[in-house]
Amino acid sequence: MRIDRFEDLDSWKEARELVKEVYGAFRESRDFGFRDQIQRAAVSVMTNIAEGFGRESRRELSQFLIVARGSAAEVKSLGYVGLDLGYLSGNQFQVLCERCDNVKGLLNGFLRYLRNNPKPK
Repeated sequence: MRIDRFEDLDSWKEARELVKEVYGAFRESRDFGFRDQIQRAAVSVMTNIAEGFGRESRRELSQFLIVARGSAAEVKSLGYVGLDLGYLSGNQFQVLCERCDNVKGLLNGFLRYLRNNPKPK
C-alpha cells in the first residue's frame, strides 16, 4: 500500500492526538514557560513527521522521524515534571505517557520499515 499524504500515517495521527492531550491538559496552566515548552515539544513531534514525509529522500525522512521520536521523549519527560509539580493528575500523566509510547512505537516501526525495505522502483 502506497501512502501519498502524511495525514494517512498512523504515527502522524497519533502525534496529532498527543498535541490535543497536551493542549487540553495545560490549557489553564499559568506556568507559561513550562506550558509553552511541553506544547512546543508535542507540536514538534507532529510537524517533524510531516516535514520528513515531504522531503525528497528516505534518509531525510528517517532523520526527521528520529527528531520526532526525541520530541516524544521530551514530552514524556516533561510529563514527569507536570506530575511532580501537581500540574497533572496521575490519570492525565498515564494517558500522556501511553500516548508518547504509542507515538514512539509507531515511529520505531516506520524507521524499521524504511531501513529494511528497499525503495520501490
